[in-house]
Amino acid sequence: MMSPESLAAADGNIVRWFEQDFGGRVVELARQTRWRPVWFATVDRGSVRHELVVRGDRTDMPLIFPLEHEMTFQRLLGEHGIPVATVRGWIDEPMAYVMDRVGGQEHFGDTVDTDRAAAVDDYLAILARLHALPLEPFAAAGIRRAADVSAAGLEGLRRYEEHYRALKAHPDPFLEFCLGWLRRNPIDTAGREAPVVWDSGQFHHAGGRILAVLDLELGHIGDPMMDLAAWRMRDTVVGYGDMRRLYARYEELSGAPVDLDAVRWHHMAFTLSNQLAYSHALRDPSAASDLMTNLQWCCETNLFATEAWAEHLGIDLPAVEVPEPRFSTADVGHRHLVRALRSISTDDEFVRHELRILFRLARHLQRRDEIGDAAGRADLDDLERLLGARPHDWRDGEAKLEAFVLADTAGRHDAELVRLFHKRNLRAQMLLGPAGSAMTRHRTIQKL
Repeated sequence: MMSPESLAAADGNIVRWFEQDFGGRVVELARQTRWRPVWFATVDRGSVRHELVVRGDRTDMPLIFPLEHEMTFQRLLGEHGIPVATVRGWIDEPMAYVMDRVGGQEHFGDTVDTDRAAAVDDYLAILARLHALPLEPFAAAGIRRAADVSAAGLEGLRRYEEHYRALKAHPDPFLEFCLGWLRRNPIDTAGREAPVVWDSGQFHHAGGRILAVLDLELGHIGDPMMDLAAWRMRDTVVGYGDMRRLYARYEELSGAPVDLDAVRWHHMAFTLSNQLAYSHALRDPSAASDLMTNLQWCCETNLFATEAWAEHLGIDLPAVEVPEPRFSTADVGHRHLVRALRSISTDDEFVRHELRILFRLARHLQRRDEIGDAAGRADLDDLERLLGARPHDWRDGEAKLEAFVLADTAGRHDAELVRLFHKRNLRAQMLLGPAGSAMTRHRTIQKL
């Protein structure tokens, strides 16, 4: 989160940009309460009132592709007939770009089934058109593209891994296992190459039509199967329909077959995107980090990953027992803190957002105090069975498990490691908050 001083300075610079560069008068400017700086602006220019969005750079991690790359990709899609929010300009400080605000809604919570089906079908048609666009304008504008078409499906993952390795300061045996497996079992993209949004399924719709495809920060030139694969994760919270039927419909609309083997591989790779992005921030969060949101995202998608690997390898996954909560001298303080944070009310939207973050953090720390030691002992028990000796503590265990993973270059222990990591991922998620809370709820992905 930006400081009040930096927020005030940013607001002033944004107002000046609208006045000097856009030639308008700011009627209203409001910051969205979220982990990424975004402002909503109402601006009068002449006799026209514009509803606009100022989309800033991330504050808790570097963008996988630069913000200007995102803006350029979005602008190019619009120029080629893909419905996106129209780009209006670039602001140097705070670094941001300006686009039209789009109406409609991003979810289907109050959408009738016929409108939902029509909107999803419209989105499939948009993806088919997007994947058929000429590559030359995108490449000429500097949109990221693999040096060789055979690596078209790897460019985004490589950028994620570059970010992860540049910041890595702690062992992450789970990521090292998954990345190593993907290297040993490369994808064959069969010469496919197209503009892709990658983090697919994000749009605003109304009346059964897509108003705009949104959140294009991962857009680049890649394998079109990436857009069909990444969609599966967002389906767990939005609900688009039967993925098999949607893939068959895409084949009708695009005239190209869906490569399910590639979809599975790209899905496995995309499940790592949160852990790759936030591995460093989870261990050493900046003041701007929304730690609990990042932690929940990583726990959920890490479970998606071990479930995907198990599906691919054809193995069953183990369950874990939830330890009985212990009682400690911290109980009174934790209960009091959680109760106090829940009871505070305010009309300030930003303060409410910060209180919600702190409430979730307090419940996470309370849960760690209740069952964290037992979960940690269970992790060490698993490591002792794998390694033949018990690590001294969790830090020693992380380092020794990563060394074990890196030494297994032939993948002889793949099935054993997937089961072990799944148990660790289950325990990590149960520590996010009280049993049954939204933070600890896991949604499974549709199987193919």
